[in-house]
Amino acid sequence: MADSLGEIRVADQVIAIIAGVAVEEVLEVTVRSGGIYQDLAKKLNGGAKGITVSVIDDRVTIDMRVSVRYGAQIHHVCHILQEKVKEAVETLTGLYVEAVNVRVETIELLRSE
Repeated sequence: MADSLGEIRVADQVIAIIAGVAVEEVLEVTVRSGGIYQDLAKKLNGGAKGITVSVIDDRVTIDMRVSVRYGAQIHHVCHILQEKVKEAVETLTGLYVEAVNVRVETIELLRSE
């Protein structure tokens, strides 16, 4: 973002954290972390697990790997997730979110106790 006072840049990790917080608003979805090595790499790089961000010319693309609770309508829940992430990132950063790509990797089965 260019400003008359200088340039403002939002780190990819910050965008990933904003997206991760938005995911928490959708109760039927959780972000999937990778394997032990991927988790370690994300911690070292300061990123959010299961969320990858790409910013090119003030346009953001977010890729998310998620788990959906069994019984939830996957398409509906993921659409809500896309809207919440897009709104949160655009509102807080001023950047345009071009895409929020959601990959459902697992279904969470609730266990009765």
